[in-house]
Amino acid sequence: MANQKGGVGKTTTTVNVAAALAQAGLTVLVIDLDPQGNASTALGIDHHAEVPSIYDVLVDGSPLLDVVQPCSTVENLHCAPATIDLAGAEIELVSLVARESRLQKAIAAAAEQGHEFDYILIDCPPSLGLLTVNAMVAASEVFIPIQCEYYALEGLSQLLKNIDLVKRHLNPALHVSTILLTMYDGRTRLSAQVADEVREHFPEQVLRTTVPRSVRVSEAPSFGETVMTYDPASSGALAYLEAAGELADRGAAVDV
Repeated sequence: MANQKGGVGKTTTTVNVAAALAQAGLTVLVIDLDPQGNASTALGIDHHAEVPSIYDVLVDGSPLLDVVQPCSTVENLHCAPATIDLAGAEIELVSLVARESRLQKAIAAAAEQGHEFDYILIDCPPSLGLLTVNAMVAASEVFIPIQCEYYALEGLSQLLKNIDLVKRHLNPALHVSTILLTMYDGRTRLSAQVADEVREHFPEQVLRTTVPRSVRVSEAPSFGETVMTYDPASSGALAYLEAAGELADRGAAVDV
């Protein structure tokens, strides 16, 4: 999940799509790569400074499965939390060998250990530093949440350039597979215009579902929950459920 613009619904999308997939019976891992640790908070995962976290995996080489915790509110959902230590990881990674591929190696090692995750969702920080590069080297697909506002389109072109750079130099398999329109307000012409423009440029990638502005989605993390368990009948929860269904259908089509 990447977008260097903050406040577009990256973390919200990560945790709610993950929860919806897990509720459908799939085994899902969320890797929280944002030093703010918001994804860990939303999943009710402890992430104070002493907790083993994704920092230990990237900087110290700890096995990924050693830091993974189960989510208490959703079965089949797990999280590799972020702690505040991750804020210094950008600087510490600079001097390390193979600094761009440390997450990719950790995930590959977990696969050799026999992890059983159907989906691994990586929540990136709102920047294009070494943490985000590690995510893009580890992944084959980029999922971009886009807020239905004008500035979101400006940030998108820069993000696509960076994805292309990583693709050319570090990970040839990387591609933008999915775009989700978030914070859609049907009462404004601007939301409709932004949605139309994004669909015009990326007809294959944009999901049919749009996520509306929803107070319940914003409230849920303060209770250590995703909106999928906090208020499953709310418009936000239903939208994320639909988006996760589209994502799973696309994955099934690729597997076939």
